[in-house]
Amino acid sequence: MEATAKARFQRISPRKARTVVDLIRGKNVAVALDELKWTPKSAAQIVAKVLDSAVANARQQNESVDLDALVVKTVFVDKAPNQHMRRWRPRAMGRATRIQKGMSHITIVVGEQE
Repeated sequence: MEATAKARFQRISPRKARTVVDLIRGKNVAVALDELKWTPKSAAQIVAKVLDSAVANARQQNESVDLDALVVKTVFVDKAPNQHMRRWRPRAMGRATRIQKGMSHITIVVGEQE
């Protein structure tokens, strides 16, 4: 039994989110949530919310699921299109350069340990 949770269009760059996601891959859900609580990265709060949502989805699918046996099976971060967050920086001779703010799609799959 697997449960999935996704957070789309999160306002954090994928490179920064992947460093946090690599901390919890393959770990028990309780240990992963505890690590995210004490991680001083801004992406840790976002990833913790998605992990909580994945646990809630697992509980919704099956009431008798053992929460101590849940493990983070798959977790990955994809780059999201950032069409809404474009910024412009003035350059020399009246020109401008576009600054793109990073956005991410975060996906977490939790399941029971074999």
